[in-house]
Amino acid sequence: PSPCRQTPRLSLLGCRILSYLSAWVQGAGAQEFQLLQPQGAVLVSAGETLTLPCSVTGLSPAGPVKWFKGSGPTRQLVYEDKESFPRVTRVVHSDTDFTIRISDTRPEDAGTYRCVKFKKGLRADEEIGSGAGTAVSVSARPSALSVSPPPSRAEPGTPVTFTCTSGGFSPRDITVTWLKNGAPLPAPQLRVLPEHESVSYSVSSTVGLCLSTGDALSQLTCQIEHSALAAPLHGTYNISHALRVPPRLQVGSDPAGPVARVHLRAEGFYPQGTSLSWLENGKETDPGKLSRPTENPDGTFMLQSSLEVRATEQRNPSVFTCRAVHDSQPPVSASATLRVSLP
Repeated sequence: PSPCRQTPRLSLLGCRILSYLSAWVQGAGAQEFQLLQPQGAVLVSAGETLTLPCSVTGLSPAGPVKWFKGSGPTRQLVYEDKESFPRVTRVVHSDTDFTIRISDTRPEDAGTYRCVKFKKGLRADEEIGSGAGTAVSVSARPSALSVSPPPSRAEPGTPVTFTCTSGGFSPRDITVTWLKNGAPLPAPQLRVLPEHESVSYSVSSTVGLCLSTGDALSQLTCQIEHSALAAPLHGTYNISHALRVPPRLQVGSDPAGPVARVHLRAEGFYPQGTSLSWLENGKETDPGKLSRPTENPDGTFMLQSSLEVRATEQRNPSVFTCRAVHDSQPPVSASATLRVSLP
């Protein structure tokens, strides 16, 4: 029954006031609660602290506000007051402010976060609303890069490949550049894995080279550029570690005088390690005098050895062979025939 009818003394003005109050209460009830999540998207660097604001305005029924990552049945509970979550805390304990803070962010923290309001129920809480969601992207630096050489040394003219790898970065976009002695090389092969969307990625880049003798002094550089880097990453490799240049042997003789001299010059080899031995008519003989290796301007080495023998009739003629073993490879040799001039 209308209160105006039950209370004859109530003035017409009083009835109008009650009607206005009733309409205002009904309107307020229709908008009694709002869940505000102001951030649409946010980018954070790995290791930083992420703050996700959420607040409630108006009147809301009893029940918790929880944070979830993702949506649907597979969504992940990120925070609620009743439980403890590693790296996730409430900023303030308030009935209206449900902002959370995630410390030491990691690539796997990327995703869409929503604060969700629940109404307390007899058996289970009922979800009654959620924030618009905040899309979080985590930018992670690529790890220190590694340059891998071919499995073994190769000689000049041989094509070889080098591989540069790095990982743990996000987002996916990355640029890899190869340089030889500071000059860019043609576009290398690039592969970023996984090929589908992921929290972090790894990269592998391969470049091919045809080695030359001059590469004993050459340097190869892999350069990586990524949005999480303030400056490019660099990894260098001395191509000399992948190079083998066999020695060029020159053998000569000087038969004049009572003592004949046979000499060897081993030129242009790399790396330095080379052993020499002498043979006379196929049989090992005195090792001779060996000089110290000297470095050539192109980074290769030169070595000399000489052997002195008595000039006798029995040695006329004799074949002297110098055998060189370089970098554990099969021996190479060169020979000279000694013809003794007797008075």
